[in-house]
Amino acid sequence: MLQIIKDDPWLAPYEPDIQTRVDYFKSELDRIQSDYGSLLKYSNRHQELGFQKNKTGFTYKEWAPEAQALSLVGDFNNWDESAHPMQKDEKGIWEVEVKNEDGLEHLSAVKVRVTAANGKHDRIPAYVKYAVQNIDNHDFTGRLWVPGKSFQWTDDQFKLSDIKNPVIYECHPGMAQEKEGVGTFKEFEENILPRIQSLGYNCIQLMAVAEHPYYGSFGYHVANFYAPSSRFGTPEDLKSLVNAAHKMGIAVIMDVVHSHAVKNFSEGLNDFDGSGNQYFHHGGRGYHTGWDSKLFNYGKEEVSRFLLSNLKYWLEEFHFDGFRFDGVTSMLYHHHGEGVSFDHYDKYFKEGVDWDAVRYLQLANTLIHEIKPDAITIAEDMSGMPGTCQSIDEGGLGFDYRLGMGIPDNWIKWLKHKQDEEWSMQEIWNVLSNRRYGEKTVAYAESHDQAMVGDKTLAFWLMDKEMYWHMKKGDDNLIIDRGIALHKMIRLVTASAGGEAYLNFIGNEFGHPEWMDFPREGNNWSYKYARRQWSLVDNNELKYHHLNDFEEAMLELLKSENVLRAAPANLLNVDETNKVLIFERANLIFVFNFHPSNSVPDYEFWVPKGGKFNYLLNSDDTKFGGHERIDQSTIHESFKKEGGDFIKIYCVNRTALVLKRNL
Repeated sequence: MLQIIKDDPWLAPYEPDIQTRVDYFKSELDRIQSDYGSLLKYSNRHQELGFQKNKTGFTYKEWAPEAQALSLVGDFNNWDESAHPMQKDEKGIWEVEVKNEDGLEHLSAVKVRVTAANGKHDRIPAYVKYAVQNIDNHDFTGRLWVPGKSFQWTDDQFKLSDIKNPVIYECHPGMAQEKEGVGTFKEFEENILPRIQSLGYNCIQLMAVAEHPYYGSFGYHVANFYAPSSRFGTPEDLKSLVNAAHKMGIAVIMDVVHSHAVKNFSEGLNDFDGSGNQYFHHGGRGYHTGWDSKLFNYGKEEVSRFLLSNLKYWLEEFHFDGFRFDGVTSMLYHHHGEGVSFDHYDKYFKEGVDWDAVRYLQLANTLIHEIKPDAITIAEDMSGMPGTCQSIDEGGLGFDYRLGMGIPDNWIKWLKHKQDEEWSMQEIWNVLSNRRYGEKTVAYAESHDQAMVGDKTLAFWLMDKEMYWHMKKGDDNLIIDRGIALHKMIRLVTASAGGEAYLNFIGNEFGHPEWMDFPREGNNWSYKYARRQWSLVDNNELKYHHLNDFEEAMLELLKSENVLRAAPANLLNVDETNKVLIFERANLIFVFNFHPSNSVPDYEFWVPKGGKFNYLLNSDDTKFGGHERIDQSTIHESFKKEGGDFIKIYCVNRTALVLKRNL
């Protein structure tokens, strides 16, 4: 019996389906090993296609099986298609040799002129490593990238295996600066990495890395899968950023988008060879109506090799430490999860599952962990596919973590639709503890999704326009007071009870106000909301730094006490009258009083083991913007009652407390 069924007996009726997906993967892996020698060699397509340097010049190869003619053009040959025509082999691979004397060199502008059923068009090579946008017409042109030896890796002392408790800082390099404009990799390295290190994060999740024609897509409509976005700098600038992070002990996870691709014709892969179904499915199956983008055909060998080689390229060339896979739900199902309620196991195995996509994700996880055994892979899946984070041999997909996507959605729902007095402690607990046995979760109160235009950051839901006028110290305001208190509590209860890793989106650690909105026609191409206002947290006269300081203390607690590595939290007390939630994790006692006004002296509750308890963290501390209503030097000694161990504390309203038993 597969381990996934031992862990969840309700899956027993689906054992044939689960075994089928295991066998489907193993059959393909066997074929790959037989035909190519190994999965690693199979995933070397980026070293075979595209531009490859040799002694006499360059070889350029392109897969375009249905095209009628291909010719390499660029500034080096005056865009003359007759200068370097390409020849096709029986597998649909076109090839041309370019001699050194032909003038092709580092940063030469290049495109491939494709003659096909859809006419004659200049396209960017599929495996291009660098593409630059024309300022005048905004079109992209491929650039030959053949770097010298100006950059040298110095991160050999970094050990990914040291990242035991992943605390992840989700960030976008372009919007990471305070200026109203696009930030760069270098600016991020110099200005933002030190902040991240100071707070105590040990991972960054870097968004929008691969080239995308429309900045406002947030990097999710990728055109050039092998090219770091030139709007942030050069490939070597990105390497420098990763290298610097590693020297700080910070892992770098790439937000990779293999779930779809931009539909743009001139910049991307859409209808590259004129067949209508080269990289993508034909017709409606190849188009995502909700995202207005193209959908890969994971069953095609060259598509599989293109995407797997892409992962290998980012891992080896740029030293990335893993990936957050975007849009996994869309990949797993033909219906992409749109309008589907995943309320029955049939939905995971019997109805609309794309088995080629399932197999691709299994191959991807196998490859990643073969290259870097300690790599971190995270699935953005809202469907709850069983086994997403179990090994393939056990019947799973092989991811390390899944995103706890229901947690932030529920926080927003409660803030929008319920008064504080109506919050249910049992409901909060159920949301935070509802995860599949044996599958690790990345918990978060908000990510970029919650802060996009049309929504608000958590801080803005709590405090709204009052943040504009009442965040100065000494300015007492009940709305701000409530907001700061709940912001700290929401983050701590999410991080400590919600999973085995924690994530925060850039700037939200100090309660960044407002929403995110990238420059677009609807806002007059403004960058006002596509930046981070670090001056707010750096101003000691404002209250933002209290939230920032609490984040630092919280992360230190998570790491020093190994909270995220501990077994799931154990519920001790639910009190709906006083809005108190108490649980134990990692031998710590977490106490949350969400009540607007009820502070209860001598609040009594059961503890798993008796002893003397001292305070490790108190959100009501004045250094965190609190009111110092608790004497943190107090030692609480347990007492016997009804055959168990109990303690009494002053349970202060809108306060989170963490206590530790002295051994």
